[in-house]
Amino acid sequence: MSGGAEPAQANQQVTHRVAAGLATGLECQDPLKAAGLPYLVYLRHPTTGGVMASWGSLGHITVAEPGALLGFLGPRVYQALYGQDFPEGVQVSENLFRKGLIDAVVPPQDLPQLVDRALQILQPVRDSGAFPAPVGSISCSADEDAWRSVQASRNPRRPDTRMLLASADDALPLNGTGQGEKDPGLMLALARFTGQRCVVLGQQRTRHPDTASLGPASLREARRGMQLAQELGLPLVTIIDTTGAELSVQAEEGGLAGEIARSLSELIGLRSPSVSVLLGQGTGGAALALLPADRTIAARNSWLSPLPPEGANAIMHRSTSHAPDMARQQKIGVASLCAFGLVDHVVDEFDDAATRPREFCQELGTAIAAEISLALAIPEADRLERRQKKFQNLGQASS
Repeated sequence: MSGGAEPAQANQQVTHRVAAGLATGLECQDPLKAAGLPYLVYLRHPTTGGVMASWGSLGHITVAEPGALLGFLGPRVYQALYGQDFPEGVQVSENLFRKGLIDAVVPPQDLPQLVDRALQILQPVRDSGAFPAPVGSISCSADEDAWRSVQASRNPRRPDTRMLLASADDALPLNGTGQGEKDPGLMLALARFTGQRCVVLGQQRTRHPDTASLGPASLREARRGMQLAQELGLPLVTIIDTTGAELSVQAEEGGLAGEIARSLSELIGLRSPSVSVLLGQGTGGAALALLPADRTIAARNSWLSPLPPEGANAIMHRSTSHAPDMARQQKIGVASLCAFGLVDHVVDEFDDAATRPREFCQELGTAIAAEISLALAIPEADRLERRQKKFQNLGQASS
Protein backbone atom coordinates (compact mmCIF):
# COMPACT_ATOMS: atom_id res chain seq x y z
CA MET A 1 0.00 0.00 0.00
CA SER A 2 1.13 3.55 -0.61
CA GLY A 3 -0.22 7.09 -0.57
CA GLY A 4 -1.88 9.13 2.17
CA ALA A 5 -5.38 7.66 2.24
CA GLU A 6 -4.45 3.98 2.35
CA PRO A 7 -2.05 4.17 5.37
CA ALA A 8 -4.65 6.21 7.22
CA GLN A 9 -7.27 3.56 6.45
CA ALA A 10 -4.90 0.80 7.65
CA ASN A 11 -4.20 2.73 10.83
CA GLN A 12 -7.94 3.13 11.48
CA GLN A 13 -8.48 -0.61 11.00
CA VAL A 14 -5.73 -1.37 13.49
CA THR A 15 -7.31 0.98 16.03
CA HIS A 16 -10.71 -0.68 15.64
CA ARG A 17 -9.21 -4.16 16.00
CA VAL A 18 -7.28 -3.18 19.13
CA ALA A 19 -10.41 -1.70 20.72
CA ALA A 20 -12.53 -4.74 19.86
CA GLY A 21 -9.86 -7.16 21.05
CA LEU A 22 -9.37 -5.28 24.31
CA ALA A 23 -13.09 -5.29 25.08
CA THR A 24 -13.36 -9.01 24.33
CA GLY A 25 -10.21 -9.83 26.28
CA LEU A 26 -11.26 -7.94 29.39
CA GLU A 27 -14.71 -9.51 29.25
CA CYS A 28 -13.11 -12.99 29.17
CA GLN A 29 -10.34 -12.62 31.73
CA ASP A 30 -11.86 -10.45 34.46
CA PRO A 31 -14.27 -13.14 35.83
CA LEU A 32 -11.46 -15.71 35.80
CA LYS A 33 -9.08 -13.57 37.83
CA ALA A 34 -11.85 -12.35 40.14
CA ALA A 35 -12.65 -15.99 40.94
CA GLY A 36 -8.98 -16.78 41.64
CA LEU A 37 -8.85 -19.21 38.71
CA PRO A 38 -5.65 -19.78 36.73
CA TYR A 39 -5.58 -17.93 33.42
CA LEU A 40 -3.25 -19.68 30.95
CA VAL A 41 -2.45 -18.28 27.51
CA TYR A 42 -1.00 -20.11 24.50
CA LEU A 43 0.07 -17.82 21.66
CA ARG A 44 0.13 -19.39 18.20
CA HIS A 45 1.35 -18.11 14.84
CA PRO A 46 0.39 -15.37 14.17
CA THR A 47 -0.94 -13.33 17.12
CA THR A 48 -0.98 -9.57 16.55
CA GLY A 49 -3.06 -6.43 17.02
CA GLY A 50 -5.94 -6.33 19.47
CA VAL A 51 -5.57 -9.94 20.54
CA MET A 52 -1.94 -9.46 21.56
CA ALA A 53 -2.81 -6.11 23.16
CA SER A 54 -5.55 -7.61 25.34
CA TRP A 55 -6.13 -11.11 26.64
CA GLY A 56 -3.06 -12.46 24.86
CA SER A 57 -0.86 -10.48 27.26
CA LEU A 58 -2.81 -10.81 30.50
CA GLY A 59 -2.29 -14.45 31.49
CA HIS A 60 -0.89 -15.74 34.75
CA ILE A 61 1.23 -18.06 32.61
CA THR A 62 1.94 -17.25 28.97
CA VAL A 63 3.65 -19.63 26.55
CA ALA A 64 4.00 -19.56 22.79
CA GLU A 65 4.44 -21.79 19.78
CA PRO A 66 8.03 -21.96 18.43
CA GLY A 67 8.72 -19.43 15.70
CA ALA A 68 5.35 -17.74 16.11
CA LEU A 69 4.89 -14.16 14.92
CA LEU A 70 3.83 -12.20 18.02
CA GLY A 71 3.45 -8.46 18.27
CA PHE A 72 1.28 -5.40 18.37
CA LEU A 73 1.49 -4.55 14.66
CA GLY A 74 1.68 -7.09 11.88
CA PRO A 75 4.72 -6.71 9.58
CA ARG A 76 2.55 -5.91 6.54
CA VAL A 77 0.86 -3.04 8.36
CA TYR A 78 4.24 -1.66 9.44
CA GLN A 79 5.52 -1.90 5.88
CA ALA A 80 2.44 -0.11 4.58
CA LEU A 81 2.73 2.69 7.12
CA TYR A 82 6.48 3.29 6.96
CA GLY A 83 7.52 1.93 3.58
CA GLN A 84 10.06 -0.51 4.98
CA ASP A 85 10.13 -3.97 6.50
CA PHE A 86 10.01 -4.44 10.24
CA PRO A 87 13.36 -5.78 11.57
CA GLU A 88 13.54 -9.57 11.52
CA GLY A 89 13.78 -11.60 14.71
CA VAL A 90 11.97 -9.12 16.95
CA GLN A 91 8.38 -10.38 16.83
CA VAL A 92 9.10 -14.07 17.33
CA SER A 93 8.42 -16.24 20.37
CA GLU A 94 12.06 -17.03 21.09
CA ASN A 95 12.97 -13.34 21.27
CA LEU A 96 9.99 -12.58 23.52
CA PHE A 97 11.19 -15.36 25.84
CA ARG A 98 14.71 -13.91 25.95
CA LYS A 99 13.23 -10.52 26.84
CA GLY A 100 11.11 -11.91 29.70
CA LEU A 101 7.78 -11.27 27.96
CA ILE A 102 6.60 -14.89 27.89
CA ASP A 103 7.30 -17.84 30.19
CA ALA A 104 8.21 -20.57 27.72
CA VAL A 105 8.31 -21.64 24.08
CA VAL A 106 6.41 -24.91 23.75
CA PRO A 107 5.48 -26.93 20.64
CA PRO A 108 1.77 -27.79 20.36
CA GLN A 109 2.36 -31.48 21.06
CA ASP A 110 3.98 -30.62 24.42
CA LEU A 111 1.26 -28.19 25.51
CA PRO A 112 -1.03 -30.77 27.22
CA GLN A 113 1.84 -31.90 29.47
CA LEU A 114 2.67 -28.32 30.48
CA VAL A 115 -0.98 -27.49 31.20
CA ASP A 116 -1.32 -30.67 33.23
CA ARG A 117 1.75 -29.77 35.30
CA ALA A 118 0.50 -26.25 35.92
CA LEU A 119 -2.95 -27.41 37.00
CA GLN A 120 -1.52 -30.18 39.19
CA ILE A 121 0.54 -27.58 41.03
CA LEU A 122 -2.33 -25.11 41.24
CA GLN A 123 -4.99 -27.62 42.30
CA PRO A 124 -6.02 -27.03 45.94
CA VAL A 125 -5.24 -29.79 48.45
CA ARG A 126 -6.89 -30.47 51.75
CA ASP A 127 -4.69 -29.23 54.59
CA SER A 128 -4.80 -31.59 57.56
CA GLY A 129 -3.05 -29.03 59.76
CA ALA A 130 -1.13 -31.87 61.36
CA PHE A 131 2.43 -31.34 60.16
CA PRO A 132 4.94 -32.80 62.65
CA ALA A 133 8.17 -31.00 63.43
CA PRO A 134 10.25 -31.57 60.28
CA VAL A 135 13.44 -33.61 60.44
CA GLY A 136 16.43 -31.36 61.02
CA SER A 137 14.54 -28.74 63.02
CA ILE A 138 16.45 -27.38 65.99
CA SER A 139 15.89 -24.89 68.78
CA CYS A 140 16.37 -21.21 68.07
CA SER A 141 18.50 -20.99 71.20
CA ALA A 142 21.30 -23.18 69.82
CA ASP A 143 24.79 -21.70 70.23
CA GLU A 144 26.43 -20.27 67.15
CA ASP A 145 29.58 -18.77 65.73
CA ALA A 146 28.39 -16.02 63.42
CA TRP A 147 31.63 -15.83 61.46
CA ARG A 148 31.64 -19.57 60.87
CA SER A 149 28.10 -19.23 59.49
CA VAL A 150 29.25 -16.43 57.17
CA GLN A 151 32.01 -18.63 55.83
CA ALA A 152 29.73 -21.64 55.40
CA SER A 153 27.15 -19.52 53.56
CA ARG A 154 29.77 -18.54 51.00
CA ASN A 155 30.71 -22.09 50.06
CA PRO A 156 30.16 -22.29 46.27
CA ARG A 157 28.89 -25.85 46.73
CA ARG A 158 26.19 -24.80 49.15
CA PRO A 159 22.61 -25.71 48.05
CA ASP A 160 20.88 -22.83 46.30
CA THR A 161 17.39 -21.91 45.15
CA ARG A 162 17.69 -23.95 41.97
CA MET A 163 18.58 -27.09 43.94
CA LEU A 164 15.78 -26.48 46.42
CA LEU A 165 13.22 -26.22 43.60
CA ALA A 166 14.61 -29.40 42.05
CA SER A 167 13.83 -31.23 45.30
CA ALA A 168 10.18 -30.05 45.38
CA ASP A 169 7.28 -32.33 44.47
CA ASP A 170 7.13 -30.29 41.28
CA ALA A 171 8.21 -26.82 40.18
CA LEU A 172 7.19 -24.95 37.05
CA PRO A 173 9.58 -22.07 36.31
CA LEU A 174 8.20 -18.79 35.02
CA ASN A 175 10.22 -16.23 33.12
CA GLY A 176 10.77 -12.51 33.53
CA THR A 177 8.57 -9.63 34.47
CA GLY A 178 6.18 -10.00 31.55
CA GLN A 179 7.13 -6.42 30.71
CA GLY A 180 10.36 -6.88 28.79
CA GLU A 181 12.83 -7.57 31.60
CA LYS A 182 14.63 -10.69 32.73
CA ASP A 183 17.32 -10.85 35.41
CA PRO A 184 19.22 -14.02 36.36
CA GLY A 185 19.42 -12.83 39.98
CA LEU A 186 15.91 -14.10 40.74
CA MET A 187 13.96 -17.31 40.08
CA LEU A 188 10.16 -17.28 39.87
CA ALA A 189 8.21 -20.54 39.93
CA LEU A 190 4.99 -22.28 40.86
CA ALA A 191 5.82 -25.18 43.16
CA ARG A 192 4.61 -27.83 45.58
CA PHE A 193 6.50 -28.81 48.72
CA THR A 194 5.14 -31.92 50.45
CA GLY A 195 1.77 -31.22 48.86
CA GLN A 196 1.66 -27.52 49.73
CA ARG A 197 1.32 -25.34 46.64
CA CYS A 198 2.91 -21.91 46.48
CA VAL A 199 4.51 -19.19 44.38
CA VAL A 200 8.29 -19.13 44.94
CA LEU A 201 10.53 -16.06 44.61
CA GLY A 202 14.12 -17.17 45.06
CA GLN A 203 17.31 -15.16 44.92
CA GLN A 204 19.83 -17.11 42.87
CA ARG A 205 23.53 -16.77 43.69
CA THR A 206 25.89 -15.84 40.87
CA ARG A 207 28.74 -18.09 39.84
CA HIS A 208 31.13 -15.41 41.04
CA PRO A 209 30.67 -15.25 44.84
CA ASP A 210 31.86 -11.64 45.14
CA THR A 211 29.40 -10.32 42.55
CA ALA A 212 26.11 -8.84 43.72
CA SER A 213 23.52 -9.37 41.01
CA LEU A 214 20.09 -8.48 42.37
CA GLY A 215 19.05 -5.55 40.21
CA PRO A 216 15.80 -3.62 39.81
CA ALA A 217 14.52 -6.05 37.16
CA SER A 218 14.79 -8.89 39.68
CA LEU A 219 12.57 -7.02 42.09
CA ARG A 220 10.06 -6.18 39.37
CA GLU A 221 9.94 -9.90 38.59
CA ALA A 222 9.46 -10.56 42.30
CA ARG A 223 6.50 -8.19 42.33
CA ARG A 224 5.01 -10.12 39.43
CA GLY A 225 5.19 -13.19 41.69
CA MET A 226 3.49 -11.32 44.54
CA GLN A 227 0.65 -10.36 42.22
CA LEU A 228 0.34 -13.98 41.03
CA ALA A 229 0.07 -15.19 44.63
CA GLN A 230 -2.72 -12.72 45.37
CA GLU A 231 -4.68 -13.34 42.18
CA LEU A 232 -4.43 -17.13 42.45
CA GLY A 233 -4.97 -17.22 46.22
CA LEU A 234 -1.64 -19.02 46.72
CA PRO A 235 0.85 -18.78 49.58
CA LEU A 236 4.04 -16.92 48.72
CA VAL A 237 7.50 -18.27 49.60
CA THR A 238 10.51 -15.97 49.31
CA ILE A 239 14.05 -17.36 49.42
CA ILE A 240 16.85 -15.04 50.51
CA ASP A 241 20.43 -15.77 49.49
CA THR A 242 22.28 -12.73 48.19
CA THR A 243 25.57 -10.90 48.50
CA GLY A 244 23.64 -7.67 48.06
CA ALA A 245 21.94 -5.47 45.52
CA GLU A 246 23.55 -4.49 42.25
CA LEU A 247 25.55 -1.28 42.68
CA SER A 248 25.87 0.24 39.23
CA VAL A 249 24.80 3.14 37.05
CA GLN A 250 22.24 0.87 35.38
CA ALA A 251 20.73 -0.13 38.73
CA GLU A 252 20.48 3.47 39.88
CA GLU A 253 18.90 4.60 36.63
CA GLY A 254 16.62 1.56 36.75
CA GLY A 255 15.15 2.68 40.08
CA LEU A 256 16.71 0.14 42.45
CA ALA A 257 15.89 2.07 45.64
CA GLY A 258 12.28 2.50 44.62
CA GLU A 259 11.96 -1.19 43.74
CA ILE A 260 13.27 -2.21 47.17
CA ALA A 261 10.76 0.15 48.80
CA ARG A 262 7.85 -1.14 46.70
CA SER A 263 8.80 -4.76 47.34
CA LEU A 264 8.86 -4.20 51.10
CA SER A 265 5.55 -2.35 51.00
CA GLU A 266 3.82 -5.02 48.91
CA LEU A 267 5.08 -7.87 51.08
CA ILE A 268 3.87 -6.17 54.26
CA GLY A 269 0.45 -5.62 52.68
CA LEU A 270 0.20 -8.95 50.85
CA ARG A 271 -3.17 -10.62 51.35
CA SER A 272 -1.77 -14.10 50.71
CA PRO A 273 -0.14 -16.21 53.46
CA SER A 274 3.63 -15.87 53.23
CA VAL A 275 6.82 -17.61 54.34
CA SER A 276 10.34 -16.22 53.97
CA VAL A 277 13.40 -18.47 53.98
CA LEU A 278 16.91 -17.37 54.96
CA LEU A 279 18.91 -19.86 52.91
CA GLY A 280 22.42 -18.42 53.02
CA GLN A 281 23.84 -14.91 52.73
CA GLY A 282 21.49 -12.06 53.54
CA THR A 283 23.16 -8.77 52.74
CA GLY A 284 21.57 -5.34 52.73
CA GLY A 285 18.49 -4.02 50.99
CA ALA A 286 18.46 -6.91 48.51
CA ALA A 287 17.86 -9.35 51.37
CA LEU A 288 15.42 -7.10 53.23
CA ALA A 289 13.38 -6.63 50.04
CA LEU A 290 12.11 -10.25 50.27
CA LEU A 291 12.07 -10.64 54.06
CA PRO A 292 8.62 -9.59 55.39
CA ALA A 293 6.37 -12.64 55.82
CA ASP A 294 3.96 -14.28 58.25
CA ARG A 295 6.52 -16.97 59.11
CA THR A 296 10.31 -17.07 58.66
CA ILE A 297 12.56 -20.11 58.33
CA ALA A 298 16.35 -19.97 58.66
CA ALA A 299 18.97 -22.49 57.64
CA ARG A 300 21.41 -22.93 60.52
CA ASN A 301 24.27 -21.14 58.76
CA SER A 302 22.25 -18.31 57.24
CA TRP A 303 22.60 -14.71 58.39
CA LEU A 304 21.14 -11.25 57.84
CA SER A 305 22.84 -7.87 57.99
CA PRO A 306 22.67 -4.38 56.44
CA LEU A 307 26.36 -4.84 55.54
CA PRO A 308 28.63 -7.90 55.35
CA PRO A 309 31.09 -8.07 58.26
CA GLU A 310 33.96 -6.92 56.04
CA GLY A 311 32.00 -3.83 54.98
CA ALA A 312 31.02 -2.94 58.53
CA ASN A 313 34.61 -3.46 59.66
CA ALA A 314 35.92 -1.23 56.88
CA ILE A 315 33.60 1.58 57.99
CA MET A 316 34.50 1.20 61.66
CA HIS A 317 38.21 0.42 61.43
CA ARG A 318 39.19 1.12 57.81
CA SER A 319 40.27 -2.49 57.35
CA THR A 320 38.75 -5.94 57.04
CA SER A 321 41.14 -7.76 59.34
CA HIS A 322 38.68 -7.90 62.24
CA ALA A 323 35.69 -9.15 60.23
CA PRO A 324 35.21 -12.28 62.42
CA ASP A 325 34.86 -10.13 65.56
CA MET A 326 32.60 -7.71 63.70
CA ALA A 327 30.30 -10.58 62.66
CA ARG A 328 29.83 -11.51 66.33
CA GLN A 329 29.29 -7.90 67.38
CA GLN A 330 26.72 -7.33 64.63
CA LYS A 331 24.60 -10.24 65.95
CA ILE A 332 23.79 -11.35 62.43
CA GLY A 333 23.53 -15.09 63.07
CA VAL A 334 20.45 -17.25 63.51
CA ALA A 335 20.44 -17.29 67.34
CA SER A 336 20.38 -13.49 67.43
CA LEU A 337 17.69 -13.33 64.74
CA CYS A 338 15.59 -15.70 66.85
CA ALA A 339 16.13 -13.53 69.92
CA PHE A 340 14.93 -10.50 67.93
CA GLY A 341 11.72 -12.40 67.12
CA LEU A 342 12.39 -12.65 63.38
CA VAL A 343 12.99 -16.38 62.90
CA ASP A 344 10.27 -18.88 63.76
CA HIS A 345 11.88 -22.12 62.58
CA VAL A 346 15.52 -23.22 62.23
CA VAL A 347 16.58 -26.06 59.94
CA ASP A 348 19.80 -27.75 61.02
CA GLU A 349 22.62 -28.32 58.58
CA PHE A 350 24.43 -31.01 60.58
CA ASP A 351 27.65 -29.00 60.35
CA ASP A 352 27.35 -27.77 56.75
CA ALA A 353 24.57 -28.14 54.14
CA ALA A 354 27.21 -28.28 51.41
CA THR A 355 28.23 -31.75 52.62
CA ARG A 356 24.68 -33.17 52.30
CA PRO A 357 22.84 -30.97 49.77
CA ARG A 358 20.05 -33.37 48.76
CA GLU A 359 19.08 -34.28 52.30
CA PHE A 360 19.20 -30.66 53.38
CA CYS A 361 16.95 -29.53 50.51
CA GLN A 362 14.42 -32.25 51.32
CA GLU A 363 14.40 -31.21 54.99
CA LEU A 364 14.07 -27.56 54.09
CA GLY A 365 11.22 -28.38 51.69
CA THR A 366 9.39 -30.19 54.49
CA ALA A 367 9.92 -27.19 56.76
CA ILE A 368 8.50 -24.89 54.08
CA ALA A 369 5.38 -27.07 53.82
CA ALA A 370 4.94 -27.01 57.59
CA GLU A 371 5.30 -23.24 57.78
CA ILE A 372 2.89 -22.72 54.88
CA SER A 373 0.38 -24.76 56.87
CA LEU A 374 0.89 -22.51 59.90
CA ALA A 375 0.64 -19.36 57.77
CA LEU A 376 -2.60 -20.60 56.24
CA ALA A 377 -4.02 -21.09 59.73
CA ILE A 378 -3.68 -17.38 60.57
CA PRO A 379 -7.16 -15.80 60.40
CA GLU A 380 -7.40 -13.68 57.29
CA ALA A 381 -8.84 -10.76 59.27
CA ASP A 382 -5.75 -10.73 61.51
CA ARG A 383 -3.06 -11.45 58.94
CA LEU A 384 -1.93 -7.96 57.97
CA GLU A 385 -2.03 -6.58 61.51
CA ARG A 386 0.00 -9.50 62.87
CA ARG A 387 2.58 -9.17 60.11
CA GLN A 388 2.92 -5.42 60.62
CA LYS A 389 3.34 -5.83 64.40
CA LYS A 390 5.97 -8.52 63.89
CA PHE A 391 8.20 -6.21 61.89
CA GLN A 392 7.51 -3.16 64.01
CA ASN A 393 8.60 -5.17 67.04
CA LEU A 394 11.64 -6.43 65.13
CA GLY A 395 12.75 -2.87 64.43
CA GLN A 396 12.38 -1.92 68.09
CA ALA A 397 14.22 -5.03 69.32
CA SER A 398 17.18 -4.56 66.98
CA SER A 399 17.58 -0.81 67.49
